[in-house]
Amino acid sequence: MGITNTEYFLLFVISYLFVGVLTPIMRKIAIATDVVDRPNSLHKSHKKPVPYLGGVAIIIGVITVSYSASLFAEFNSSTFWLATSVLGPALLLGLIGLWDDIRNLPPLPRFIAQTFAGVFTASILLITDNVGNPTGSSIFDSIITVVWIVGICNSINFFDNLDGGAAGTVAISCMALAYLALSGDQYLIAALSTVTGGATLGFLVWNKNPAKIYMGDAGALFLGVLLATLSVQFEPNTQTQIGSYLIPILLLAIPILDTTIAVLSRVRRHLSPFQGGQDHLSHRLIRAGLSRKQAAFTLWTFSAGFAAVALLISSINIAIESYAVTGAALLWVLMFVVFFRTKDS
Repeated sequence: MGITNTEYFLLFVISYLFVGVLTPIMRKIAIATDVVDRPNSLHKSHKKPVPYLGGVAIIIGVITVSYSASLFAEFNSSTFWLATSVLGPALLLGLIGLWDDIRNLPPLPRFIAQTFAGVFTASILLITDNVGNPTGSSIFDSIITVVWIVGICNSINFFDNLDGGAAGTVAISCMALAYLALSGDQYLIAALSTVTGGATLGFLVWNKNPAKIYMGDAGALFLGVLLATLSVQFEPNTQTQIGSYLIPILLLAIPILDTTIAVLSRVRRHLSPFQGGQDHLSHRLIRAGLSRKQAAFTLWTFSAGFAAVALLISSINIAIESYAVTGAALLWVLMFVVFFRTKDS
């Protein structure tokens, strides 16, 4: 799928417009079918029911634009199956999320379903030999891939707790990954990341504060497994092995930080990690005095900062890379300590 920069830009614009137009249609469908998020628990901060199905618009947009584009860019059976190895499992997770949005599944069965789907996704990648940066051990490769996909899938789902917060952060991660993949001539990953970034920003138009629609679990799980799969397939061009492993983590550093803090906070208070709560980064920022809009912008800024470090690592010499890796790791740990010490709820 070797396409020009202009064509990548067109992919971005088309997916942005497609989802931007489709989202309000899905909003009307959600209202008509009563698929809404009601503020019926303490951890929910919105005052009125907000329609779901924004994630369905994202799913339709990404899949439609991706397969349509492949018809015009060196389409062959190999390209089709490579794209399907990424989009197929993501669609499966999205459908599980949609079922949850409609039926409101309990946390544990939902997590089990996500885990099985994550293992299925990882199995496809391993069987088709589409995992970047292998450790040299098939056992370690399998374990790392499964843990990464299940973990990121759930991190994006956990992170979707603030108007525009998750959508903006995912878009930043996707565009940074698209740039890195394009620089490394990994055209399929670059194209899918570009489409996903455009689609997510198209949805963000309607999801920014005050949100008119939510992506729901359908969108969060779809985007989570898509980002996890693309990032684990990506082969970074770095001077050191640690740098190559760190780049995917940097691209998703803020959702990972959010999930880590929320889960450990609940464990510390002897609560189930699966239950909702007011212990995410967004809630802590708001309790610190920021508005919901300011909290979302702060999360986007943090994400952009870590993404910038990922871009830096891929383009500097080994000496500077070591400093950048160390600095990024220390910053993440510092943020963890600062946020974890704030009030849980």
